[in-house]
Amino acid sequence: MARRGRLKVLLDGTPLLGSRTGVGRYTASLAEELAAMSDVDMRAVAFTLRGWRALRKVLPHGARARGAPVSARMLRKSWLRSQLPPVEMFAGLTDVVHGTNFVLPGRLRAAGVLTIHDLAFLDAPDELPPSDHELPTLVGICAKRADAICAPTHSVAESIVDRLAVPREKVVVTPLGVDPAWFTARAADPVRRRLRLPKEYLLFVGASGPRKSIDWLLRAHESDPELPPLVFTGPGRFTPSERSISTGYLSEVELRSVVAGASALVLPSRDEGFGLPVLEAMACDVPVVCSDVPALRETSGGYATLVPHGDVPALAEGLRAAAQSDPAPAELTEHRAHAAGFTWRRCAQATVDAYRKALG
Repeated sequence: MARRGRLKVLLDGTPLLGSRTGVGRYTASLAEELAAMSDVDMRAVAFTLRGWRALRKVLPHGARARGAPVSARMLRKSWLRSQLPPVEMFAGLTDVVHGTNFVLPGRLRAAGVLTIHDLAFLDAPDELPPSDHELPTLVGICAKRADAICAPTHSVAESIVDRLAVPREKVVVTPLGVDPAWFTARAADPVRRRLRLPKEYLLFVGASGPRKSIDWLLRAHESDPELPPLVFTGPGRFTPSERSISTGYLSEVELRSVVAGASALVLPSRDEGFGLPVLEAMACDVPVVCSDVPALRETSGGYATLVPHGDVPALAEGLRAAAQSDPAPAELTEHRAHAAGFTWRRCAQATVDAYRKALG
């Protein structure tokens, strides 16, 4: 049923708290765009025993924060069984509730929209932390309860339909965006010196974890001593070697400088939902080497070197070619134009389409 006036939207803003990886950056950028829309009244809620008050400090100007000291783990257990407690109890009445991070909160009367970023939790449930062992079941339940589902790529959308048994018309593709600051990003010597980066390096961006296939990358890198050193940027533990270093988690400003200074960006994941670092590297004229998996194939649009997952010689050759490449200006322009086609405003507009679909 259509609503008059501004569309009231309640986001799960929990991913905005703490260090932001892919889901946190997605939620932050989406929130900024929704807050700028005159026809949307966006609020956010956080589910955490500690730090929920910090949500008001990280939301866009004018956006309202809601929350209560409540355990997300206990809420998830309850939402496995029913819609109780409804999120309206914490945040008030709304038209749409948007679960931004795989889980749709229980709700009373609001329409429900769920973002499913990938299906890695189904492919490798043994790699989930103990606190998430019920996540595959919960996401399946939430997908069926949702009135609309957002997916970052067509490949993820099709997987959702096939593996979670939901109607295709329920799924809306909402591609992620590239912040305009990436198109003017440049390497900065002060950042390089502070992080003790070499003058030339190959770069991995992302959180550590089995599905990122870091072992494959290290084997390929070690097979060719002529390759530049490896730099790992992101949260989590990376095993160092004689020719690799880890910077840890970086701010957005530092990250752009580090990516812009790389000889090439490499994303060797066995599975991805979107692969935002691929586009961000293209935006600042950095060659990209990534595994040939459906989402990365879709996102890169033919402008990255795609390598069969697990093929050590092929990855080594791809890294070698990328590090030695000297793209023509016209080629770089094509790469930037491809990346420029992905904007957070476009993501937000597609997401609002999902909200209206959910409302019927």
